[in-house]
Amino acid sequence: MVKIRLSRIGRKKRPYYRIIVVDSHKRRDSDFIEKVGYYHPLDDPATVLIEGEKALKWLRVGAQPTQTVLSLLKREGVWLRFTLEKSGMPEETINERMIEWMAKRSKNAVAPSPVKKVTAPVVPAVVVEPIVVPAVVAEPEVVAEPTVAPEAVAAPEVAETASDSEPVADQA
Repeated sequence: MVKIRLSRIGRKKRPYYRIIVVDSHKRRDSDFIEKVGYYHPLDDPATVLIEGEKALKWLRVGAQPTQTVLSLLKREGVWLRFTLEKSGMPEETINERMIEWMAKRSKNAVAPSPVKKVTAPVVPAVVVEPIVVPAVVAEPEVVAEPTVAPEAVAAPEVAETASDSEPVADQA
C-alpha cells in the first residue's frame, strides 16, 4: 500500500517535515517514491506547501494520506478538489467551487501574530509590605537658652597708652 505521509528532517527540537509518497512498509525517514511538499510547524502561522498536481496524481491512484497529511491537504484545498473529482463533477463546476473556496479562505485568513522580542525572562513582581517598627520616643533634651549679659554689667575699662599696641587695664 502506498501512503502520503510526513518525513522529519531538521535538527533537534526544530522540526521540519517533507510530505512524501512512500511504501507503507518503509521506515519514516527511509527512501521515498516522490516528494509532494513540505511543512514547517514552527512558523507563525505554520508554512505548508503542497504541489497539488503531484498530490492529486497519487490520490487518484489510491495513495492513502495519514491523518496529519489529510488535515494539511484539506487546509490547502487539495482534498476538496479530489473529492469533487471523485464525485464525478464536470471540470467547470469544480473550478467554480474552488474559486468560491479560495474566496472564503481569504476572508477567514488570520494575520500572523506580531513577533514579540523577549530580552530577559519576565519575573513577576513581588509585593512586600513594609515592616512597621514602633518608634521609641525619647524625651526631648532640654537645652538652656543662652543668657545675654545685661548692658548694665560694665566691662573693665581699657586705658590707652602711647604705644597703642596693647591695651592696659585700669588698676583701681
